[in-house]
Amino acid sequence: MALRHLTIAAMIAAAALVAGVAQVNAQSPAPQGKAPAYYIAEFEVTDREGLKPYAEQVDATFKPYSGRYIVRGGTTDRLEGNPPINRMVVIAFDSLEQARAWYNSPEYAKIRPIRQRSGHTNSYIVEGMPN
Repeated sequence: MALRHLTIAAMIAAAALVAGVAQVNAQSPAPQGKAPAYYIAEFEVTDREGLKPYAEQVDATFKPYSGRYIVRGGTTDRLEGNPPINRMVVIAFDSLEQARAWYNSPEYAKIRPIRQRSGHTNSYIVEGMPN
């Protein structure tokens, strides 16, 4: 089961990188030679109403850390293996340090329990290739 999720996360990360790296670099490029990082999450919503406060606040928590969406929901076309749990999210950051700083920030720590109560998540931070 864990291997399945790691395989899915790796496939999604690769697809997100191929599909979104040019757009992300045009919007806010990582410093030259610095490796970007990606927060990747599979999310199954169990309480849509309960999730609303999280959805209203989450963007403001990652933007100060250079975070920007590459994937937020959308159609998932399964090519191989098992499909993701439900909804996919990929957030790009300029560096692994910024991704970790966001995830561990007091602002995100404050709203993370809302997401955790409102669904099931498998999430990862993956370091990308240097620019």
